[in-house]
Amino acid sequence: MAEGFLRSLGAELEVFSAGTRPSSTVNPAAIQVMREIGIDISHHQPKHVSEFLNRSFDCVITVCDDAERNCPSFAGQVKGRLHLSFHDPAQASGTPEEILDAFRKVRDQIKAGFSALREKELSPHQER
Repeated sequence: MAEGFLRSLGAELEVFSAGTRPSSTVNPAAIQVMREIGIDISHHQPKHVSEFLNRSFDCVITVCDDAERNCPSFAGQVKGRLHLSFHDPAQASGTPEEILDAFRKVRDQIKAGFSALREKELSPHQER
């Protein structure tokens, strides 16, 4: 969901997404709740962070506490690191609707967090 939001914030952003323990497919609940707000992530493929360790990045953003603790060091240059803590909705339990509600809650938190980050940190026109 985080990759989908970052991509929706601007075509000038080059976005890569990976996890420390990626699943084999994108969670169908994530696809559904993102589709509800007009963002299609059905074509996304989970990747392991090891695929990107030799690349350079302006910023590496971790979005769950487990990823922050277990994110390996990048061999390429990383200009900045940020951590935004969101509960992993894939860990939600309950009825199908309760699980979707957990995904919606995190989706909305990610949207708010990345929108604020875009304004504060990623804006190419903002002076620092």
